[in-house]
Amino acid sequence: MARRQSNSTWPDPTPEAEPLACALCQRETPALTQHHLMPVLAGRRKGMKVQDLPTVGLCSACHGYVHSTFSNADLAGPYSSLEALQEHEGVIKFVKWVKKQPVSKSVKVK
Repeated sequence: MARRQSNSTWPDPTPEAEPLACALCQRETPALTQHHLMPVLAGRRKGMKVQDLPTVGLCSACHGYVHSTFSNADLAGPYSSLEALQEHEGVIKFVKWVKKQPVSKSVKVK
């Protein structure tokens, strides 16, 4: 009868990636989308390269809400920073609501 090899030839399991936190709602999610704080078109008009535009990681619910609520002109102007977005009354209400929702739930944004 043959002996079993004591050392396994299988690769070590890779550790699971740590959940990422959304910049607006702070919920932990397995994936984030990159939101350009300065819209790409507005940045190009100012002579900036796309890779040089500032971005933040948002969950899909928050990212959808931001783009359904604000126009590109708003995002290029008064709401071109994360702090300005966080201070907007509508965003505050949405974040308060979305924090109660599980990340696995698909959130529809009007």
